[in-house]
Amino acid sequence: MSKLFLLYGNLKKEEPNTLFLFKSGIFFIAIDKDAISLSKLLNLKLTNLNNTILKCGFPCSSLDKYLVLLKAHNINVKIIDTTKNTTYFLNEYQENKNIKELLDFINNIDINNLSVSEAYNLLEDIKNKVKQI
Repeated sequence: MSKLFLLYGNLKKEEPNTLFLFKSGIFFIAIDKDAISLSKLLNLKLTNLNNTILKCGFPCSSLDKYLVLLKAHNINVKIIDTTKNTTYFLNEYQENKNIKELLDFINNIDINNLSVSEAYNLLEDIKNKVKQI
């Protein structure tokens, strides 16, 4: 039995009415009964995780699209980032993703090559991005 399925089983015992999405590489996947529910709800293809466990999923780049659909159906969803062993509510995951993107953007600014007007525009841009978070 896979570590992922054991983790899923433990999480479902604690929160049986929550749908768990596992971040796996560049995909979010649901397994077992959650996969069946998600497949029916979002018309996603079911595949095999192994000989006895089903899975379905979608690319991480499509998260925003699926968040809208899941929220519209009032589905209680948590994201499990298996690379960090961290559990997030959907809004927390999205917020952390946006913060990381903003910090990466700021970190890559070459301040030695900015004019005063470019620096001002850059600060305005950062301010607007922070408002969106």
